[in-house]
Amino acid sequence: MNEAVLTGLQYYGAVAATIAALLVSLDLGRKWTGYAMVVFVTSSLALIAWGFLQPDSEGIGMQNVVLLVINAVGVWRYLLSPHRKDAADGPQQAAPAG
Repeated sequence: MNEAVLTGLQYYGAVAATIAALLVSLDLGRKWTGYAMVVFVTSSLALIAWGFLQPDSEGIGMQNVVLLVINAVGVWRYLLSPHRKDAADGPQQAAPAG
């Protein structure tokens, strides 16, 4: 495989994961956290490709297979789940009677 492509995958994965982690750490709300999870997914895909195409980097590839699943769950929870607004509001309290 072309060395420039491998280097691009490696650095894209690292930079994208860093940006996504920054977005999550800023706690800008569920929508932004969901977007960060999408960026994490792209990072994982890049690092999976790099890990399995680069000799002796299969460990990073396997780690990112697991992280891809975790990140996909995050995309579902924060962006796609029909129940996401209920979860964002915390425990529901009963309305006062009367």
